Amino acid sequence: MNIVCLDLEGVLVPEIWIAFADAVGIPDLRRTTRDEPDYDKLMAFRMDILKSAGLGLPQIQETIATIDPLPGAKDFLDALREQTQAVIISDTFTQFAKPLMKRLGWPSLFCNELVVGDDGMIEGYTMRCEDSKYTTVRALQHAGFDTIGIGDSFNDLRMIKAGKAGFLFRSTDAIKSDNPDVPAFDAYDDLLAAIYGVL
Repeated sequence: MNIVCLDLEGVLVPEIWIAFADAVGIPDLRRTTRDEPDYDKLMAFRMDILKSAGLGLPQIQETIATIDPLPGAKDFLDALREQTQAVIISDTFTQFAKPLMKRLGWPSLFCNELVVGDDGMIEGYTMRCEDSKYTTVRALQHAGFDTIGIGDSFNDLRMIKAGKAGFLFRSTDAIKSDNPDVPAFDAYDDLLAAIYGVL
């Protein structure tokens, strides 16, 4: 039995932090897991900037309300789910993801939680589990699934390489160059064909 494990940002929806960085005019917030493989370091960096700028969850959610899935993402996901099980495994947060899940037709999502103060300021975050993408894929495998991983960033690579197949989607040239063993695609039709080829 197969299950496709997909990253969210960069694969199905635009990068939330990049959209927010552009909305508030703080270029340093454009850093993502494509740039910084250490997620804790990246989040500490982001929270320091938010605190110094006086920005919190309500301002980020205002930006998220304007974000649509990437063109073709919902059709891709619908077509995929007609053929096999699929789950989104993301390092995003439930407080960010809900409107995006609605626009994608409510797919299954495993993600994390923000710790937010009464004033709306982000005080921290709770990871669902350590090394959450890889850990989740291994748990699915122990439950009897063959996993197919899809992502675009450093933090997706262990998930991608742990399964019976894995693909990079719209990744950076540097990540693709460092991982020549992982097939890389830029169009949903090509990605879907590659997934069908290993189901």
